[in-house]
Amino acid sequence: MLAGGFKLLQVAGDGAEVEVLPMGRVAVLGDMRASVDAIEEVSGATLVTVTMTGVEGADALEGWRMLTGGEVFAPEPDADPAGGERCTVTRDVESVTCTVVFPESLGTVTVAYLRAGAQAQWAR
Repeated sequence: MLAGGFKLLQVAGDGAEVEVLPMGRVAVLGDMRASVDAIEEVSGATLVTVTMTGVEGADALEGWRMLTGGEVFAPEPDADPAGGERCTVTRDVESVTCTVVFPESLGTVTVAYLRAGAQAQWAR
C-alpha cells in the first residue's frame, strides 16, 4: 500500500508529464479496465464512484488512492458508501460500479488507480 502511495507522490513531484483523465474516461491497466465516474464531497468523506471490469474476484478497493492537500490516502474499507454500492470484488465480463470511500478531502482531489505496474489518474 505504501509503495503505491510513494509512486503517486513520485509521479506528482518528479516533473514527469502525467495524463490526468476526465471523469468517465476508461483506462486499461494490465487486465483491468477502470474509470472514475464521479467524485463527491460529503460531510466527513470523499465518495468516488468507479467502474471496473476484467478480472474475476479481485479486491475492488486494491490499488485506489486519493491525492489531496499534498497527502496520499488509501480507501476506508469499512466506511459507509452513503447510498452507493460498496466495493467488494470485480468481475471478468460484467462491469462493477461501486463507491470507494476516502477521508474528507483538503482541496483539489486527484484519484489514482495502480495495477500491473501502471497508473491512471482522474480529476474533475
